[in-house]
Amino acid sequence: MSAAPTFRTVFASLDHYVKGKVEIVDGSPKHYALSNIFDVAARSNPYEKVVVAMNLGYVIETLRAEGTSDWYAASHDEFAVVMDGEVEVELVKLDNPESVVPAGKQGSVRVGGEPKGRKMGRIECKRGHQALLPKGAAFRFRARKPGVLLLQTILGDLSVQKWAEICAK
Repeated sequence: MSAAPTFRTVFASLDHYVKGKVEIVDGSPKHYALSNIFDVAARSNPYEKVVVAMNLGYVIETLRAEGTSDWYAASHDEFAVVMDGEVEVELVKLDNPESVVPAGKQGSVRVGGEPKGRKMGRIECKRGHQALLPKGAAFRFRARKPGVLLLQTILGDLSVQKWAEICAK
């Protein structure tokens, strides 16, 4: 009898990743796109919201978490998942959310200056932790060292699409 194969799961990070490839099982390569989130984050500006997956109007964005972000808000819930590093999320319940983000506005928007409202607290996230960024609240991220966030949201004005750059090579 031969020994069963041994598998080792390796988690990537911003400092250590191998850009992935697509193996075509069936169909045309033009129907497939693979974005290595760590490669995208390594080449992005801090908190640039780069779209890496899209389904209709819904998107997954990769953000390089580094330093302190601007304040953001959305007219819908968003979710942030820390893929690498440690990220603190600060939350403020907005006094007048529609004066910051009009109802129905898609994606997140930058909040001009300090948000007006009641502090909701902060969430300390490590790799694998998820934070809800609720409708009607302003949020900002803080990371002492560079890391990677995935943001589930709706395609908006701040969403950056770099498909030609991401899918090249």
